Amino acid sequence: MKMFLLVDDHFVVRAGIKGVLAGLYPSGEVHEAADAEAATGLLKQHRYDLVMMDIQVPNNNMLGLMEYIHTRYPDTKVLMFSMSSESIYARRFLKAGAMGFLAKDSPPAEIAKAVSLVLANRKYISETLAELLAEDSIKGTPSNPFQKLSIREFEIVSFLLTGQGISEIAGSLHLQVSTVGTHKARAFEKLGVENLLQLKELAVSYGV
Repeated sequence: MKMFLLVDDHFVVRAGIKGVLAGLYPSGEVHEAADAEAATGLLKQHRYDLVMMDIQVPNNNMLGLMEYIHTRYPDTKVLMFSMSSESIYARRFLKAGAMGFLAKDSPPAEIAKAVSLVLANRKYISETLAELLAEDSIKGTPSNPFQKLSIREFEIVSFLLTGQGISEIAGSLHLQVSTVGTHKARAFEKLGVENLLQLKELAVSYGV
């Protein structure tokens, strides 16, 4: 029997995916979590074959959750499922241990394909992402400046874009305020921005 965990803050989204999984694996069991804390609690209680989770859940460090799963439960496969920009976020989560990145507007057949591949211990990469990765490989450097950021720098930039301040981010990531400030400064330097307004403008231009 397959065990699945869905992590998304929208009930309707979870219900939709749960329905698809139930159709694909009638004898499977699907659990749901609306945030990272609930997901962590369930992960401690059950052994999941596959976790499907959104990239952006308000006030949650989803990249941190991805890294936690990869480190603590290496046999549990993770498939990202999001409306967030594939060109920005997919590489980050794949590098952190995710087995694939699936757009929320994907048809049921594509969802079935992604789930099947990941459960078979194969990566799922859409045609769009494959083209982006090939393009970056040819150029030798990321075409998007946000790809220059380290995982931690990108986490902090993501929090800044949601309106959180340095102190709030430090609390969310369990870091010192000074450490967050250092990462922020490095990120701004790499992106060539001097303030939050410029950061937001750059983010909008690249679909972050």
